[in-house]
Amino acid sequence: MRVIGGKYRGMRLAEFKGEDIRPTADRVKESLFNILAPKVAGARVLDLFCGSGNLGIECLSRGAGFVHFNDISADSLAVLKKNLSRLREEKFSVSKGDWSACLRAAKQPFELVFVDPPYADDCGIYALELLAARGLLAKGGVAVYERDRAFAGEIKGLEKFDERRYGRTFLTFFAPRGGETR
Repeated sequence: MRVIGGKYRGMRLAEFKGEDIRPTADRVKESLFNILAPKVAGARVLDLFCGSGNLGIECLSRGAGFVHFNDISADSLAVLKKNLSRLREEKFSVSKGDWSACLRAAKQPFELVFVDPPYADDCGIYALELLAARGLLAKGGVAVYERDRAFAGEIKGLEKFDERRYGRTFLTFFAPRGGETR
């Protein structure tokens, strides 16, 4: 796993050992950031189920103004802190806790939100619902939901405007309902 663009391009990130952790693959991440490129510079970003920090660190590398990383796992946060220690003069914060506690504590909206829970856990839908209910996705912002199947249904307050499949990975893109989608 490596940073694929920006000022930290090529930097190898510390990874988890074992088969039960599923970081976003480099080829999926490259496609994702090709789509998000105009949104990243200066953005306020939330990496809600951050794991190693792969997606949030990619945003910092590409000029995001601020990234908040959250995970409930102490092991994830240990790997994240190892990765963050290699960055220079970046603005970020880290919280350890449940995704819902993180969203309830948030005081300002984000321009980019990554919702990438474990595939076996369907809490991503609930996270998107709470994100919308609390108005935590800024006008013109994008929330990206990663999982192993296509998204079916609706999220009150959010509009699905795109969905891409990369092998077994689906990326579903949401914007605030009634706001610009790109």
